[in-house]
Parts: sequence; C-alpha cells; structure tokens
Amino acid sequence: MLNFSRWTIFAIILPLAIGVLCAVPSFLPDSVVNRLPGFMQTRVNLGLDLSGGSHLLLEASTQDVAKQRLTNMEEQVRTELRRADPRIAIGDISSRDGKLSFMVREPSQVDAAVERIRPLTQGAGLTGQRDFNVEVVNSSTIVITPTDAGISNAVKSAMEVATEVIRKRIDEMGTREPTIQQQGDNRIVVQVPGLQDPKALKDLLGQTAKLEFKLVDFTANPAEVAQGRAPVGSEVLPYPDNPSGVPLIAVKRQVMVSGEDLTDATQGYDQSNQAIVNIRFNGSGGRKFGQVTSQNVNRPFAIILDGKVLSAPNINEPILGGSAQISGNFTVESANQLAIALRSGKLPVALTVVEERTVGPGLGADSIRAGLIASIIAVVAVAIFMFVSYGRFGMYANLAVAINVAVILGVMGMLGATLTLPGIAGFVLTIGTAVDANVLIYERIREERRRGRNVVQSIEHGYKEASRTIFEANVTHAIAGGIMLALGSGPVKGFAIVLLIGIATSVFTAVTFTRMVVANWVRRTRPTDITI
Repeated sequence: MLNFSRWTIFAIILPLAIGVLCAVPSFLPDSVVNRLPGFMQTRVNLGLDLSGGSHLLLEASTQDVAKQRLTNMEEQVRTELRRADPRIAIGDISSRDGKLSFMVREPSQVDAAVERIRPLTQGAGLTGQRDFNVEVVNSSTIVITPTDAGISNAVKSAMEVATEVIRKRIDEMGTREPTIQQQGDNRIVVQVPGLQDPKALKDLLGQTAKLEFKLVDFTANPAEVAQGRAPVGSEVLPYPDNPSGVPLIAVKRQVMVSGEDLTDATQGYDQSNQAIVNIRFNGSGGRKFGQVTSQNVNRPFAIILDGKVLSAPNINEPILGGSAQISGNFTVESANQLAIALRSGKLPVALTVVEERTVGPGLGADSIRAGLIASIIAVVAVAIFMFVSYGRFGMYANLAVAINVAVILGVMGMLGATLTLPGIAGFVLTIGTAVDANVLIYERIREERRRGRNVVQSIEHGYKEASRTIFEANVTHAIAGGIMLALGSGPVKGFAIVLLIGIATSVFTAVTFTRMVVANWVRRTRPTDITI
C-alpha cells in the first residue's frame, strides 16, 4: 500500500500534468494561443450549437451513379475489344434505357467479345451477384445491363468517396473542425462551426467538379443539335457561352482526358487580365492530352465541367507541355472555388442541398453560459457533499475531481474533439459521477475499520476490494458509451465522446491518484486512527 516508488509517482503525475497543461489553451484568447508552440495549441473546439455556424444536408442522386457507371463501362469495353488479337470490330455503342448495347460486325467474334467483356464485371459485395449482366441478343448484339446489387454497391462506395472529397474541400477553405458524416444510404450531413454565410460553402459542395475534355462533333446536324439530338456515339450538352448563340453543342462521348489526370489547379489570369484556372496534368494525362491534340489540329475540343461546356476552343497546334488553361467568364472567387474543387478531386456523385440551417452565435453563447453555470453548481455541490461526508478524504476526492475536469478538457484538446451542447451534459454527468469510485472506496474503508483492522490494513483492503467493483461498473458504463459512439450521430456522438473520456480519466484520478495521495499522507503522519 505504501510502496509508491519515485518512478511510480512520476508515472502517475506526468500524464495528469500533461492533461492539465493541454487544457490551459482552451481558456486563453486566440491571440495568445497563436503565439504558443505548435504542440501547445491544443484547444477544445466548440460545436455548431455552441459557436454558431452552418448546417447542410446533402443528398446524392443514385441515377447519377448509374449513369457514370455506364459511361465507365463503355470506355472499358471499347479499350478491351480494341486490344483483342485479332481486333474485334463493333458498331456504335448505345446507352439507351440504362443499358449498353452494340453489334459485333463479325458474327464469329461474338463469343470472343463476350469472353473479353465478362472479366470487366465484378462481384457486387457479398450478394453473390455481378454488377453487370452480359447477354447476347439476336446472335450478334451484346447487351450489358447493370444489376440492382451492383448499383447499390456503387452508391455505397460513391458515398464513402464523396464524404472524403467534401472533407478535403472544407479543409481547403480553412475552416476549423467541421462535422462531416454520412446519414442513411445517400445523404451527408455537413456542419461548419463559425461559418455564418453558407452560400460559398453550398457553391463549393454543390459542384461535382467533374472535368472532361472531349472532341466536338462537327459532323452533327445543327438543326438536330438545337432540338437536343446527336449522332450515335455523341451527346448534346449545354453551352451557355456559345459564340454562335445556340446554347447547345454536340460532343463525342469518348473522353480525351478527365480531371482524374490532374495534379494541380490554381486560380490565375490570362493576357486580358480575366480570371482563369491553370491546370497541370500528371505524366499519363499529359501524354494523352498531347497525343489527342496532335491528332486533331484545327478541330475544336470542349472543356466540360459537371456536364456543361465552359468553352470550345480550336486546337491550333499540339499542346505538349502537360498543362492547360480553363476559361469561362469566371470571377476571381468562382475561379478559386473551381481550383479548390479540382484539387480536392471530383465528387463521384452529384449532391443537392435538401436542408439548410444557420445557427447564430447568440444561441451558442447562451448555451455555454448555461453549461458553465450547471458545471459550477455540480462541482460545488459534489465538493460540499464529499467534504461533509468524508472530511480529509473528501478533500482528496475533490482534488481528484478538479484535476479530472482539467484532464478531460486536455484530452479533448489533444484529440481535437468537438464540444457540443450534449457534450456539456455528458461533462456535467461525468463530474457528478466522478466521485462514485471514491464513495465506494471510503465506505469500504469504514467497513474494514468497523471489523477491527488497523489504519493501513483498512486503507489497503478498501482500495483493493473496491477497485474490482469500480472496474466492473465502469466497463459496463463504457460499453454503453461505446455503443452510442459507434451507432449514434451528431448530438448522441458528442455526448458519448465526453462520457468515454470522462470514464477513463475519472477512474484514474479517483483510484490511482487519490491512493497515491492517501499513501503519502499515511506515510508522513502515521495516524493511529482515521475519521471518515
């Protein structure tokens, strides 16, 4: 009981000191914190309900995912059949009715074409189904149909990627500790504390940033294009800034180069001092762009962003430098937003805002004030109760509670956790229950004294026997908190985070720390009796 070596004392004091030290920046103004060393800039971030900010609920279009999968499959089919030896010649690929269909020109090659296409399909999760069905119709026509299991699996994957892309874009804006999490199968919740005007955020997140370079189909009939019809193998896209005045243009469906080949995008200015976006391709993209522009000199190509043509310049000479410019009547702000979106990667699925909410900082200030009052009342009430009930030992418990409060804040700061209004509720609850362990220990010490044990034996047995009960009780407590953290979202998750941190720190301070303090007191004073 009394054997606390210097190393043991050091091992107990050090983490508590670090926790208290990391809690200090949370109480300092920004101007002071910014001057501290990097490792000291650990602050508890306030959630949307405490600091105010913007809340958006984004919804993904499953139809957009299905369409993109068809486009990708079409490109893979063209490439695979082109690589066949001998080459398998096919007609134009149709994508009507949500499926791909094409005719193999040489009937004897149909089976070979099917054998090369089937490996392009994949298993759809654990369903046992493929993501595409490949069938032969009318002896020479191959039809590739997406399955429901494949679409469902693709939506799940797209939502995971979209969540990370959104996180990167918001980080580029310089915001602090946003909350970004998936809700349901096709929705994403975005909460950005401190952002009172969500317009820029909506513009940035609503932009898919799907960049494509395609050749213009100059063989298309202008009259049919104006009516939205294009030849097989091409498509009609909106072109708002078309110099001809027709807001539509026909382009080849095959992509020359896409945004996936970009390595960088920055806002800049052209020779007329108009805002543009400078882009740079990776090695593969630069080679493809140089090859296509070399083969199509004096032909126009379209720069397409999110299904809309920004411009359709003429290829006057091969573009071999691995870089290009995007123009399209940008302002400096819109060009910068496009550069951010391109740098962070395209969204694999289009997102629309279905719910928007702005929380004012005044409501957060009232919540913080109410939370502080509740915390102070809880601390004072617990301290008075412990002192009245247990005297000196009650003061040791109160000291442990005070350190525990600071350590909780310090740990939250180190983890970059966000404190929300439910988190304050968890904080107050943790304070109220932090002394539970001490109550069990002290009552057990009382019981041992009544049984006739001496002071040292009573304290030894009190801590030893009660610790088992404390551990089991807090394990069940932590299991409940872990379930809330894993399955909950938003307010429930904020409550669970504070609760779990509080369980860990309160057990350490209430059992290990107070045991060290009591042992030190017993060793110094050698009391013949104790009053609890």
